[in-house]
Amino acid sequence: MDKKVKKGDYLDILLRSKSTVFSTKDIALLWRDSNTTAAQERLNYYVKTGKLIRVRRGIYAKDKNYDTYEFATKILRPSYISFESVLGSFGMTFQYYSQIFVASYVKREIIVDGQVYSFKKIKDIVLHNPAGIDQRGEYAIASKERAFLDTVYRSKNYYFDNLSPLDWDKVFMLLPMYNDKKMIKRVKEYHERYKANK
Repeated sequence: MDKKVKKGDYLDILLRSKSTVFSTKDIALLWRDSNTTAAQERLNYYVKTGKLIRVRRGIYAKDKNYDTYEFATKILRPSYISFESVLGSFGMTFQYYSQIFVASYVKREIIVDGQVYSFKKIKDIVLHNPAGIDQRGEYAIASKERAFLDTVYRSKNYYFDNLSPLDWDKVFMLLPMYNDKKMIKRVKEYHERYKANK
């Protein structure tokens, strides 16, 4: 059943894929190819002839219109889109941020094609927990409740412009996974303040 890929089909397999960005690991899986040297030579040829672009070392794209969220979650794995990138899309923070915020196992800032990717460290027990994470096409993104909690976890006195989009039942359901007493106290304070201002 596991047929070898025909010579002319390698590029087609990538172009037909729903992904816009591929790591060398993704490509090896798609090509069913464990010969990394041959795969690398093939990729170099596709880049040289303009059939693929190399976005960053070990990451390739079909063209310049690749999905930046998808790319962000391929740079460091495991990771998912969170923090202001999610909060802003739900109108919970009014300030516009051009960078893309990603929850990851390290703190890092990476600039590619003029786009800033801001990785924020989240402890492993939270990072590996799929609760409140949506798989949106080819990348993982936090729900607004999870992004809110990630932000409270990372920032002691964060100011949220608008907490009305939150489903507080979901917030309190996700809260125990952070296993942080001070954070629980802070979330309760945000909730009290929200109720008082309603």
